[in-house]
Amino acid sequence: MILPRDFIDAALRMLIAVALAIDAIVHLQLASYYQVAVPGGIGQGNLFRIEAVAAILAGLYVLLRGSRPAYAAALVVAAGGVAAVLLYRYVNVPAFGPIPAMYEPVWFFQKSFSAVAEGAGAVLAAVGLFRPRIAH
Repeated sequence: MILPRDFIDAALRMLIAVALAIDAIVHLQLASYYQVAVPGGIGQGNLFRIEAVAAILAGLYVLLRGSRPAYAAALVVAAGGVAAVLLYRYVNVPAFGPIPAMYEPVWFFQKSFSAVAEGAGAVLAAVGLFRPRIAH
């Protein structure tokens, strides 16, 4: 059975939005704990809040529009998130400019859950971005 193209598009957009929602929720839940280390500076907590807002906006954009720019925005946010978590998990990057050192060589449930959601969201957004379009 071949599924209608509109159904596939809607499902793809919803799955991307769910992945980005997971990303946003986890980052918002963890932000206050990570901000404690740098209460007066930019801090990792504020970076988590920025990531959460970007994920919410990209998720809404792809859910409402489903255009190539929407898929591209979702791809940038999701891929950027998973790249950051992998980088700071495995590489001890020192602080540079206003960005704090965020090395954390452990995995825990929320971090893993968010990383998997970001990775899945990035793959799905890439599928949405690069799949062939059919003119109506």
